[in-house]
Amino acid sequence: MSDWRIVTRPAYRAVGMKWEGTFQEVPELKKVIHQMRQRVDELEHAVNRDVLLGLSYHVVENGFAHYSVFEVTDDQKVLDGMVEIQVPEWTYMYTKHKKGENVVQTYNNLHQWLHDSEYQALKEAGVTYYDPYLPIKHEYYPADQDPDDPHFDILIPVVKES
Repeated sequence: MSDWRIVTRPAYRAVGMKWEGTFQEVPELKKVIHQMRQRVDELEHAVNRDVLLGLSYHVVENGFAHYSVFEVTDDQKVLDGMVEIQVPEWTYMYTKHKKGENVVQTYNNLHQWLHDSEYQALKEAGVTYYDPYLPIKHEYYPADQDPDDPHFDILIPVVKES
């Protein structure tokens, strides 16, 4: 993978919709993502309306919990049907998935890079994860994304191996 780097992102607050399910139920997740894009104008205190965050945590056996959210300021109220998530300051392995590329291949490359690096995927203490390799995946979807051939940023929380 040619285009990756280590970045630290400060803690932030996000508000949006939560979906939880198995990999077979992912078509339902796509509906939630679409709904959240439609509701962004309800978030008066969104930091950047042009970037939808997809925060996935593999805490469900054969599936995951996914937050389809926008970063917001502290002034933002949690609206009906929405949830809040606080993301701590983390260090991430950052890369871009480009249009025309295979998403599975992008993640396979990412996993290989991580395996060969001095970093390992972050696992929060006291949380059971069902994906031992990439338990937390944060994806940043631009507003102009083509759902059939997406491009997006990928941030994987990492820690340096001791």
